[in-house]
Amino acid sequence: MSAIHFKGPKRTACWVLVIILGFYFGVYSFFMCETRQKAYMVPKEKVKYIYDENERAIPYDHNMPLIFIGGMPRSGTTLMRVMLDAHPEVRCGEETRVIPRILGMRTHWERSDTEKHRLKEAGLTSDVIDSAVMAFILEVIAKHGSAAPRLCNKDPFTLKSSVYLSKLFPNAKFLFMIRDGRAVVHSIISRKVTITGFDLTNYKSCLTKWNMAMESMYAQCIHVGASRCMPVYYEQLVLNPEVWMRRILQFLDIPWNSTVLHHEDYIGKPGGISLSKTEKSSDQVIRPVNLEALSKWVGKIPEDVVSQMSKIAPMLETLGYSPYENPPNYGKPDPRVADNSMHIQQNMDYWKKREEELLKQEKGQRGRPTQQEKNEKSNS
Repeated sequence: MSAIHFKGPKRTACWVLVIILGFYFGVYSFFMCETRQKAYMVPKEKVKYIYDENERAIPYDHNMPLIFIGGMPRSGTTLMRVMLDAHPEVRCGEETRVIPRILGMRTHWERSDTEKHRLKEAGLTSDVIDSAVMAFILEVIAKHGSAAPRLCNKDPFTLKSSVYLSKLFPNAKFLFMIRDGRAVVHSIISRKVTITGFDLTNYKSCLTKWNMAMESMYAQCIHVGASRCMPVYYEQLVLNPEVWMRRILQFLDIPWNSTVLHHEDYIGKPGGISLSKTEKSSDQVIRPVNLEALSKWVGKIPEDVVSQMSKIAPMLETLGYSPYENPPNYGKPDPRVADNSMHIQQNMDYWKKREEELLKQEKGQRGRPTQQEKNEKSNS
């Protein structure tokens, strides 16, 4: 078959068409190459859900308004979380223990130049690691307990990383629990609470460690800002629970519900508050809010430590405590709290028996599958 030849205007039009097509495919190829070079991994599952007891699907992601409760151990973090857990829209649950560890690892990788270089050479940039840490923390918080519209995490030392967490979770808020350092250290030593670096035979050493930890967390809270980090004084929460819980719920944008003032009524109940036998505070929060623990430390700290208190723990004054008051005047209690305290003192045998029964009941319920586990099993 002979080739077709064009002359005049037709030939010109033909060459114009060839040029246009060549330009089009050239540009197309160029952009296709560029696209391949900038390809990104996109999760197949764009929306994740947790399921409550009524099988209602609740979406969760890193933009949700998570709540982080932290501070020194023995500073009222457990009391704070069970009071929030009593609210029908909130679930905190027990300490995960793994979240502070993953944050500690992330801090180590960031501070070590050698480790940072090795990770970078392996293609693990800060963005990649942050994405993985964020996903890990979110999955743990979302799935280690029952589903709720507002999810909360209580691992005391997480607030050492509140600035970092505030970047991973841009809508999260933080409750920084503060308690008189003398009471904290006495409780740690008397209840034999194991904390890395704390010598449980030495009050001075423990107070020094408390001071360092509080200095770090206090600075982080200030850096995060008052709109996202709220200091909560344990003594004031105990003395006036309604006043402070109203402030806290308003800060968290959660509607008021009086159930937060009666957490003891929801412990061990279906859809209520679960406790861990391994957490030292579990036996105490079984009781209603009371004054019992406020001044137990008075007269128990060695005199040579008491006389140097302002030098050993200068954060006491920074946080508003007088290092010279023994006993201190924390304020006047709400009449309901005073009544609770009197009732507990007069019925110690009852409360001891209740502690044993509820903790035994909690242990028995541990083997039951959660609604989340039921749904995952049915979908597999």
